[in-house]
Order: sequence, then C-alpha cells, then structure tokens
Amino acid sequence: MLKVEISNRGLIFIALAIFAVWLTRELWPVILLITVSLVFMVGLLPFAEALHRRGLPRTAAVLALMLALLAVFIATLSLMLPAMIDEFESIRDDLPSSARELEELLAMIGIHVELQERASNIDWNRLVSGRAAINWGQRVLTTTVSIITVMVMTAYFLIDTPRLSRFVNLFIPADRKGDADYMFRSFSRVMGGYLRGQAVTSLAIGVYTFFVLQIIGVPNALAFAVLAAIADIVPIIGALIAVLPPAAAALPHSSTQAGVVLITLMAYQQFEDRFLVPRVYGQTLNLPPIIVLIAVLAGAELLGIIGVLLALPFAAAARVGIDFFIEHRHFPLVQPPPEPAKPQPPDEPLAHAADLNAPDRMSANGSDLREGTRVSEEA
Repeated sequence: MLKVEISNRGLIFIALAIFAVWLTRELWPVILLITVSLVFMVGLLPFAEALHRRGLPRTAAVLALMLALLAVFIATLSLMLPAMIDEFESIRDDLPSSARELEELLAMIGIHVELQERASNIDWNRLVSGRAAINWGQRVLTTTVSIITVMVMTAYFLIDTPRLSRFVNLFIPADRKGDADYMFRSFSRVMGGYLRGQAVTSLAIGVYTFFVLQIIGVPNALAFAVLAAIADIVPIIGALIAVLPPAAAALPHSSTQAGVVLITLMAYQQFEDRFLVPRVYGQTLNLPPIIVLIAVLAGAELLGIIGVLLALPFAAAARVGIDFFIEHRHFPLVQPPPEPAKPQPPDEPLAHAADLNAPDRMSANGSDLREGTRVSEEA
C-alpha cells in the first residue's frame, strides 16, 4: 500500500502555493497593469536616460517623455474619432448598394447569397443604442482609465529606477549581480529596439496608406492612415485591420477603386514583412514566423488584445533568456563547436633525430646513457 508522508515544511509550502495562486487570480487585473507598466518602463528607459544625459533632471526627462506620448495619443484620437463616425454613417447609408454589388460579384464566380436583403434588414438603432451603447461606453471608459494608470505607473517606475534597482539588488547574491545586470541590459535593448522599430514601421505604413488613399480618392485618408499605423502594432491580425476598412470605404464609390486599394495595401504588407521588418529590427526580434504565430495565439487566449500586443516583446525577451542560458550556463541541448587544431611548429632535424634514438640509448636499469657520458666528461 502506497503511503505518502508530508512534513510540516511541505504542508506550509503547499499552503503558501495555494494562497499565491488564489491571490494572483484575485489581483490579476492589477498584476496585468503592473506587467504592462514594467514592459513600457524597460522599453522607454533608454530614451529617459538619453534625455537625462543631456542635462535634464530625471523627473523632468520622464515627464517630457510621458507628455509627448500623451500628446500623440490625444492627437490620434482627435484625428480618428470624427472620421470614424463619418465613415460609419457613410457605410450605414451605402451598405445595401454595396451589398448588391458584392452579391453580383460573387454570383459571377458561382456563389449565390442574399446580401442586399440582409443589409437592408439591419436594425441600426438597436446596434448603437440601449444596452449595446452602455456596454461600449463602459469598455471605452475602462480602457481610458487603464491607459492613464499604465502611463502614471510607467512614469513612477522611470523616475524611481535607481531606487528600484538598489531594492532589487538586495535580493540578488553577490556572485549573480553581473548576470542580473547583463540580463536587464539585454531586456532593455530588446524592448527599446522593439519600440523604436515599431515606431518606424507604423510611421512608414501610415504615410504610405495616406498617399495611396489620397491618390485613389478614398475619403478620410488621414484617419485610415492613423488606423493602419495603430493596427501595425498588432501582429498578423493588424494586416487585416489596416487593409479591409479602406477597401470597404472605397467600395461604394467603385469596385475597381476598392480592388486597387486592396491590392496596393496588401503589396505593402508583403514589402514590410519581407524587406522592411528584417532591416529595421535586425537581431532585436529574430524570431521564426511559427514562433510569432504561437506567441500571438497564446497571448490572445490568455490576455485578449493586451496579450496580442505583448506577444512579440515577451517572445523576444524569452529568446534573450534562452540565449543567456545557452551561452553562459552551457545549456546541454546545444554543444559548442569544436575548436580548430592549432598548427604545430616544425621540429628541428637534430632534435627530432635525437628523440627518435632516445629509447635505444636507455640502459638496462632505466638510466640515460647520455647522462652517464656527461658525468664521465665532468670527471
């Protein structure tokens, strides 16, 4: 009969583990906000340090950085919200005719669906009023409060980085402080490189989308350009968000116009994925596409949209940790390549011949005859 005995220390450990799981579950929203704030702190720390080195006090440097981010956020909302409201009204009015055109297009390839009738029977008042409006209002309010909380916590973390570093060092053994410093600098490099690279790619797709839509004649080109720049942050799904709304906005004017928008924006997505991203990020996000897909799916399942946004930086940080263990801890799954053999200098002919004849000059008792000869000469 199997008998399991647990010591008092084991019982205490199990109780503490259960309590930790319960506490994590209860405080998960707070833990999530702290995690996001720490990620932004690590990513923005190089920028804050650069401003501090230029002569600004640390608090002033952090406040200037956060005010710049807040200004960008407010400007983005002021550009997008009015245009999105106008676009929604335009789509609502033109949806039946657009559905009829799409229905005819699908019928040409053998797909028969009744899109026009369904579009005409949509009750828009029910979608944008009552309980739905309250739910959307609560989501917007919660998201706004969360964004403000993350910005405030990030600012506090950036200002108190030296004090926070000293506090964390109290729990790190002396012989591990070098490794901890190396890991933190590596994480900071990855997060900072990710933020800089993301800013470049978002700006590039925003400018490209604006000029393409302006040339083709799609209304609200600036709003769609801002939407594309924001959607570029989201891996995989962001490509659909950046491409489909402008194409849908162009569809009421002309199906040909919508097709041109769709093709040009999808072509840029291929250019960004194959050419721009590898050169902008370099080794910062050197992740295989399958790892990116798995990270995005796992992040979406665990944390929703926030998990999708954090999937790439977390995956890159995990790669930094794995590289550290492989390089500094001799991880057993990877064996270092053998060192090449060093060339030996050529032997001198006389010395080589003497070494070859040395066994023949050994006496029976194991002494070297050459030493006996030297002794005789001294005598």
